[in-house]
Amino acid sequence: MRKTILLTVFSIVMLSCGGDKKNSTEDVIASGNLEQLRSKRADIVKTADELSKELKKIDDAIGLIDANHKQTLITTTTAKDSEFKHYLELQAQVETKENIVVNAQLGGILEQLSVKEGQRVSKGQTLGRIDDGGLTQQLAQLEIQATLAKTTFERQKNLWDQKIGSEIQYLQAKSTYEAQNKSVQQLKKQMAKTVVVAPFSGVIDDIISEKGSVLAPGSPVLRIINLGNMYLEADVPEKYLSEIKRGTEVIVSFPMLNETIKTQISLVNNNINPANRSFKVQVQVPNKSGLIKPNLSAKLNINDYSNKNVITVPLSIISENAEGEQYLYIAEKTADSKHTKAKKVIVKTGKSQGDLIEILEGISDGDLIIKEGARSVKDGQVVSIIK
Repeated sequence: MRKTILLTVFSIVMLSCGGDKKNSTEDVIASGNLEQLRSKRADIVKTADELSKELKKIDDAIGLIDANHKQTLITTTTAKDSEFKHYLELQAQVETKENIVVNAQLGGILEQLSVKEGQRVSKGQTLGRIDDGGLTQQLAQLEIQATLAKTTFERQKNLWDQKIGSEIQYLQAKSTYEAQNKSVQQLKKQMAKTVVVAPFSGVIDDIISEKGSVLAPGSPVLRIINLGNMYLEADVPEKYLSEIKRGTEVIVSFPMLNETIKTQISLVNNNINPANRSFKVQVQVPNKSGLIKPNLSAKLNINDYSNKNVITVPLSIISENAEGEQYLYIAEKTADSKHTKAKKVIVKTGKSQGDLIEILEGISDGDLIIKEGARSVKDGQVVSIIK
């Protein structure tokens, strides 16, 4: 049958090239007759159109017989339900609540500084001392007076217990003793301010005042940072208020460190900022390597939508027709099961993430979706699947 078809094609071509030699193209051109030239051109165009139609019919016939004749090569993927996650991408900076400057509580000379930059310290550890300006001597005097007041009170109390002496003498001795004790305690608290201590465990980030510096109350001494208690804070548009909650999955990436961390939302603020219609969220960041620093830029990918059973396809194979409908092609067997053809399918899509998009309607589990070659095929066209 194929030989017969080829002979038919040959006959059509010979007839189109032959004809009346008196009216050959060369003779018409040589005549210089404009009307004949236009008539000849119309005849050729008509013949070419007829040939094109005939060749298409023959190609279609050959395609049914020869499975490899002018078939578009495609690749396919089997549609199957899988989990799809959509992420909201936001920019954020690393923050820490334990990043403070330790100031002098009492004025004086910084007579001792026992730490260096980069040194790790523990909560309550002594970092330095300020000259007490004679408070030690005052405390010694007050303690002597307190000791005397205590002795006087104890003796007066013994007499009062034996009903000897007046009540007023007993009460005066008691009042003097208590007053002296309070004075001693207040002076000790004042002297404690001369000791610079670590408010929390961390690292000495900066020495601001050197040993020997004259400090006023409130003068900065050093900065201490805890790199183990880090978090990220970001502004989220209010339209995501119902999707983002405490415990929501977050993927944090640090471009400068080439590091990615999977964590969760730890805090969702209740206040909506009227200036930008957003709410703040916080994300705790583990810092085992110690490379994450305050104010480091980060990218948050917050999981605002999930679908556990949905078919996804590459965005690149989705097309749209003049009516605004989205479609793709699947590969299916012809009625006689001898060939594979492309079938156009109208689909309903959902959210997209990266190069994937949800297919909510139109595709069933197990369908062969055309990937490579999807832009080249037409509905009903015979195709060949590359294995």
